[in-house]
Amino acid sequence: MQQVVIAGRYRLLNLVGRGGMGRVWLARDEVLHREVAVKEVVPPAWLADDERDEVRLRTLREARTAARLNHPNVVRVYDVVQVEERPWIVMEYVLSRSLQTVLDTTGPVDPVRAAEIGLALLSALRAAHSAGVLHRDVKPQNVLVADDGRVMLTDFGLATFDGGDGLMTRPGMVLGSPQFVAPERAADGVSSVEADLWSLGATLHAAVEGRSPYARSTAMATLAALATSPPDPAPHAGPLRPVLDGLLIRDPRHRIRHDEAARRLEEVTRATPRPEPPTVVLPVPRPMGVARPTPPPGPDDLPADRPVPPRTRADLDAEREWGPPGRRVAADAAERAVSPTSAGSPGSEPAGHPAAGARPAAGIGGTGREPAEVTPGGPGRVVAGSGDPGGYPPGPGGTDGRGGADPITSGPGPAGGQLTGPGAAGPGGRGPGRSGAG
Repeated sequence: MQQVVIAGRYRLLNLVGRGGMGRVWLARDEVLHREVAVKEVVPPAWLADDERDEVRLRTLREARTAARLNHPNVVRVYDVVQVEERPWIVMEYVLSRSLQTVLDTTGPVDPVRAAEIGLALLSALRAAHSAGVLHRDVKPQNVLVADDGRVMLTDFGLATFDGGDGLMTRPGMVLGSPQFVAPERAADGVSSVEADLWSLGATLHAAVEGRSPYARSTAMATLAALATSPPDPAPHAGPLRPVLDGLLIRDPRHRIRHDEAARRLEEVTRATPRPEPPTVVLPVPRPMGVARPTPPPGPDDLPADRPVPPRTRADLDAEREWGPPGRRVAADAAERAVSPTSAGSPGSEPAGHPAAGARPAAGIGGTGREPAEVTPGGPGRVVAGSGDPGGYPPGPGGTDGRGGADPITSGPGPAGGQLTGPGAAGPGGRGPGRSGAG
């Protein structure tokens, strides 16, 4: 098919939409080399000539007014051209789906998402109303949900309606969809800011319920319900209910305005924050060639069926003296320590202790004096103390001056260890401190 270029600039590529008042084309701007959407306004053939002229004039005038709007939630109008006495509206092309298509394919949205859509549409309407532009046809078909997440309002003042569900009355040439037209506008055809806000409320009702609050089988039944009945209930509105109640008030004098509608919508979005996706903790990669160290096996690593030998008193004493198993360091036989309790009374060490069976040194002279203070003199040695550095001087015959023997090394200690201390006085110069004394 041969492509058509209108106004010597816009090349029509594909037909992307069709409505009761015209067609929408995807076109290419040959001057700026960008894609645009071009709406061809075609008044219905059954309109009288003066009504057709009125549609053309209103479309051209309000499209020019909408072109002054520069808002992120408004589909921008780039140009208006006349071709064979028909206006063509050149607009921003947005890769998107209409809200009506979303509802038809995936069903109603949740109240929080509806509130987010409502805030975007309310911001667009506020900008338009501030510029003196009335939309007059707010409905899900004219709400675009872009692939990048934006919500945009389109067809400002273009008076578009779908075939079979349109309304056109006098005075004022009312154009729009009855299910989304305010009651006062359906009654007398007067457009206003309040009427646009009512249409916003009907659109949000459809967003959470899937249908308009005045959805009926025919346009006449819808008009009758608008005139006599309250809006249908919205059981799925949840926190959005105060917004719907305020926007769908029949009397426009009591209907909430921009500021109050924005406050109620923001309460919905703040009260129910969307959950953030969970944080996934990824393992830290290990450098190649670095092996993980293997800990030595412990008691808990033994097989479950392996019997654990009972612990004896000697095991407990050894653990107290030498530390728990796995931490002991074997000492040289000549440097093994002896428990300080070896200088105490006989029998103080339990059976099985390394010092068991060795006779401890008695008190000096055996006369009730305090026993020698046990002072570590090095690994494995106990030296005489009690304030006498070096012990008593030797007496005649190599004794210590008290009839006892020289300070000598006693008999074998535990595991070959030695005890060093003054001998005790006893008959024949042999004290009980010697391991061989009788």
